[in-house]
Amino acid sequence: MRIALLQLNPVVGDLAANASAIAGAVRSASAGGARLCVTSELALCGYPPRDLLLMDEFISACRGHLDRLAQELADCCPVLVGAPVAAAGDYPDTVRNAAVLLRDGVAEVAGSKVLLPTYDVFDERRYFTPGHRCGLVTVDGYRVGVSICEDIWNDKEYWGEHRRYPHDPVAELASEGVDLLVNLSASPFSLGKQAQRESMLGAVAARIGVPVVYVNQVGGNDDLIFAGKSMVMGADGTLLARAAGFVPEVLLADACAASAGAVAPDAPEPEAQIWQALVLGTRDYAAKCGFKGAVLGLSGGIDSALVACIAAEALGPENVLGVMMPSPYSSRGSVDDSVALVQNLGIRSRVVPIEPLMRSFDAALSESFAGLDADVTEENIQSRIRGNILMAMSNKFGKVLLTTGNKSELAVGYCTIYGDMAGGLGVIADLPKTMVYAVCRWLNSVRGFEVIPRAVLEKAPSAELRPDQKDVDSLPDYAVLDDVLERHIVRKQGMAAIVAAGHHPETVRRIIGLVRRAEFKRRQAPPGLKVTDRAFGSGWRMPVAARYAC
Repeated sequence: MRIALLQLNPVVGDLAANASAIAGAVRSASAGGARLCVTSELALCGYPPRDLLLMDEFISACRGHLDRLAQELADCCPVLVGAPVAAAGDYPDTVRNAAVLLRDGVAEVAGSKVLLPTYDVFDERRYFTPGHRCGLVTVDGYRVGVSICEDIWNDKEYWGEHRRYPHDPVAELASEGVDLLVNLSASPFSLGKQAQRESMLGAVAARIGVPVVYVNQVGGNDDLIFAGKSMVMGADGTLLARAAGFVPEVLLADACAASAGAVAPDAPEPEAQIWQALVLGTRDYAAKCGFKGAVLGLSGGIDSALVACIAAEALGPENVLGVMMPSPYSSRGSVDDSVALVQNLGIRSRVVPIEPLMRSFDAALSESFAGLDADVTEENIQSRIRGNILMAMSNKFGKVLLTTGNKSELAVGYCTIYGDMAGGLGVIADLPKTMVYAVCRWLNSVRGFEVIPRAVLEKAPSAELRPDQKDVDSLPDYAVLDDVLERHIVRKQGMAAIVAAGHHPETVRRIIGLVRRAEFKRRQAPPGLKVTDRAFGSGWRMPVAARYAC
């Protein structure tokens, strides 16, 4: 049975454009011999639509587009479209996360999502009522089981005691007899998840003894990035076909054949996957929010260097403006390194010295601060001067301001609110400092020359807000810091477990304390692109005013 996996890049809420993209893909696939087309989860409205789902008019508009799509595609093969639908016969305002079958000019619900995730970035019980069972449709004599994303992630044999739900809707459906299973997904990217996803889907296919067709969306929506990599697993659990990662594709596959189709290569290096994800996330955030390009501050440090490289790749160097804002504490090397980076990337640049503005602030505050020593207050003023300059550039030129802070800094509050935290998107906000270095070294190696100057990689990290300042004056070594943060934030370990892993108790206590105290800053940070299992974004919900000793 020839199936088309419609791996598309929807814009959340743009129903007309999304419907048009689906229609175009279906026509192309039908012409190529497809007997069934399958979209990703909520492809009509884009994932995640969040509180748009609370608006009755939005749900009604989705239904209208489904009906029009069904009529428009009446002469094409059947299509399973992911969409929110009002649940007929249920209580008012009840909405289901559904797979809708478009066939012969009619749109009918083929199945609804049974398992609604409420962990990490997911909050589907806020919006949906769970379905009673997975769907089952017949196409060309084949019994096709229809599941949606989470429904396939609860295999008892694969997860054992770690499965999240008491029942397995896919197993229940398979017991009724199916020839193949399709799964409409919107599963966000995180480093290492693709290997787990393929392992899990292969185990499900082998257990139920039928091919599994998995369709994932692609693209960036706010903080989430979707890699696509839609695939077909054979009845023995073997990977038979896979779409390319991080790009839209219509993959035609003979789902019930021994060899379904082409298997697109997948970059094995974590640095390559992170690069692809951040480039896609940056490109889509700017485009979907209507920005003409990007602006960022160039400090001569490694963080701003990597963000500049990502922006140039995502948006084109001609659409990226790097702003150098030297102060009396900026080293000559940092300025020279920024100039070299600009030349290597071919981006536009401006130089705006901040010393005159620093003097103005000193004069304005001299009476209020009389008799008090200079401290972090004056350092933060420098950062906020730069933030104001960058926001002015963003406003004037219609470019999104990209912040350059990394996850390590954001975790412990080594950043200035309304200063270097000002902006529209945190490109590397989920990248620990040690991974920033790894990605930069990888980038230089694949480019074949030092696009990021060697001096940037070799110099000691510094905010350069006072003479001879170094990050290690305020923070533990980044290798130590990042390991503690990984254990505490991602693995959710407390102090006792982290100390047992070999870290000094006072170091751990200090780092965890910094994480807690910085929560108010993170609440006011721009969206940060998620690439790890747990990011400071929609899946992080720590209280600000709280006391808890780990």
